[in-house]
Amino acid sequence: MRCFISLLLGIATVLVTAVCGGFLRVERAIPLSHRVEMEELRARDRARHARVLRGVVGGVVDFSVQGTSDPYSVGLYFTKVKMGSPPREFNVQIDTGSDILWVNCNTCSNCPQTSGLGIELNFFDTVGSTTAGLVPCSDPICTSGVQGAAAECSPQVNQCSYTFQYGDGSGTSGYYVSDAMYFDMILGQAPPVNSSANIVFGCSTYQSGDLTKADKAVDGIFGFGPGALSVVSQLSSRGITPKVFSHCLKGDGNGGGILVLGEILEPSIVYSPLVPSQPHYNLNLQSIAVNGQLLSINQAVFATSNNRGTIVDCGTTLAYLVQEAYDPLVNAITTAVSQSTSPIISKGNQCYLVSTRVGDIFPTVSLNFAGGVSMLLKPEQYLMPYGFVDGAAMWCIGFQKVQEGVTILGDLVLKDKIVVYDLANQRIGWTNYDCSLSVNVSVTSSKDEYISAGQLRVSSSESVTGILSKLLPVSIVAALSMHIVIFMKSPFLQF
Repeated sequence: MRCFISLLLGIATVLVTAVCGGFLRVERAIPLSHRVEMEELRARDRARHARVLRGVVGGVVDFSVQGTSDPYSVGLYFTKVKMGSPPREFNVQIDTGSDILWVNCNTCSNCPQTSGLGIELNFFDTVGSTTAGLVPCSDPICTSGVQGAAAECSPQVNQCSYTFQYGDGSGTSGYYVSDAMYFDMILGQAPPVNSSANIVFGCSTYQSGDLTKADKAVDGIFGFGPGALSVVSQLSSRGITPKVFSHCLKGDGNGGGILVLGEILEPSIVYSPLVPSQPHYNLNLQSIAVNGQLLSINQAVFATSNNRGTIVDCGTTLAYLVQEAYDPLVNAITTAVSQSTSPIISKGNQCYLVSTRVGDIFPTVSLNFAGGVSMLLKPEQYLMPYGFVDGAAMWCIGFQKVQEGVTILGDLVLKDKIVVYDLANQRIGWTNYDCSLSVNVSVTSSKDEYISAGQLRVSSSESVTGILSKLLPVSIVAALSMHIVIFMKSPFLQF
């Protein structure tokens, strides 16, 4: 019996070690006689914390958000990423319409050197980072398909290069690098953990189009697309983060908002399925209503094909609608407000002179999607202010007409909403929300555990003993509970 108990305790010790990150086995990794620098110790801790996280469960990563949807001030949202050794911070545009994360290389020939956004531009130095590695020609990335990008190999230097073209005509080219990305990860009630993971990203050596302009220059673009090379896919495929991310972009004032690798929980969120096997986040838009009245639009104009469909893209400032839907929408809005405004055409745009709040007179627009769900647009989510004419405020339709092509839901309609990209279940959810408030974010797939992003308050969590009860017989959990309490209270075991 004694041997049997010893065997069980031995097994339990191994399992507890796996769950708790090795707390029951203490070894000195660095001899007392060996001096090390503080940065080396921190690097070891970061690597260890990443292993701990991967061994237990994916955690939530909370990013800061700056910028606005107002094209006359910023016209984009951006966040910070920290990469390399020693770590350096880069301001990168948030873009769900592309896959690759890329930053300016220090060898870039025509990258902007200053930014009108009031931020200091940084440049990645592959030689200066002690953990950077070039992606060789033999890597599968060189043959994998990335939306809008063409990968090629330079045999002379054995490095994988890329060229990327965006929808607005701008482009970037450079080469792929593998290096550490650093982030704070939240797991239950534990304080945020400094963690890191190796990712592949682009180092831009050439840019064209609007990317060369300094007025709204940032250090690069953070692609959140569904492709295998996006950071979301790289981290979730290794179990480091959940296979879902969410954002809430603040539309008024100074902008900003919330961006998390995790699922925002809000009771009013509705979901529509993603169109399968698409390079973008395509949804099935089925109809449009103004003040509850369906517009006469052939549903076939929204069908997804090679050059048609509806995509969600927070890297686009405005919103774009195919002509067959644009004309009926503008006519319906104009008819609804004809008694209260003075409709005018300004620079080819349908505008209105308004002497009162637009919310008091303009109708609600409803975009209706597959699954029987709708995206409700308040007037501020389809109109844009264009100053004053003869003392009256001029507001113009923010939707842009496209003769043929793709309907794009950009920041104009995505702002002031929680948007959840649930890649695990192949769906996108949304609800109108005040993005200056904090949000609850699930840290487990069972949704019984969540934190409050923004302020990072823990609302509930599961104890280590509770985790063990799912893995071990009750008798073993009881025998170990006292030891666990002692270990958890030890000041030497905190991150």
